[in-house]
Amino acid sequence: MISQKARYSFKALIALARRPQDTMQIRDIAEQENIPRSFLEQILLDLKRHRLVGSRRGKEGGYYLAQPASEITLGQILRLSDGPIAPLSCLSRQSYRRCEDCDDETSCALRIAFTESFLAQVEALERTTLAQALARAEFVEEAKASVHQEFIAADI
Repeated sequence: MISQKARYSFKALIALARRPQDTMQIRDIAEQENIPRSFLEQILLDLKRHRLVGSRRGKEGGYYLAQPASEITLGQILRLSDGPIAPLSCLSRQSYRRCEDCDDETSCALRIAFTESFLAQVEALERTTLAQALARAEFVEEAKASVHQEFIAADI
């Protein structure tokens, strides 16, 4: 399960990806995405430190995506927000640590049981970009609106 910090990071980045040519102020992102402003400030500073977002001062200032949404992966965002995503420390690429109670990793039933599903999950997270996630969400919204319009037209 992802943390609330990760959820808010995804929501903030998606809000910025919806307006790639514009900056957004913290209060606008917070209101639009229903994120506590003080928490959002910390998240945006962290994302800025990792160069996913940038900021501008002044009247037209605010936050913006520092990289194209097509180059930011869900795995990257999740790791920045929550740290290692492996369910077992012995499966982590970035924070590998041998399990203290394990005699032989190659025959560990727990490691074997989690390896295949974890690798599939990581592959999907690393393959899916912020732009793809946004496009899928917009497709679903358009499909829902289309079905709603057809339903209304049928009632007339």
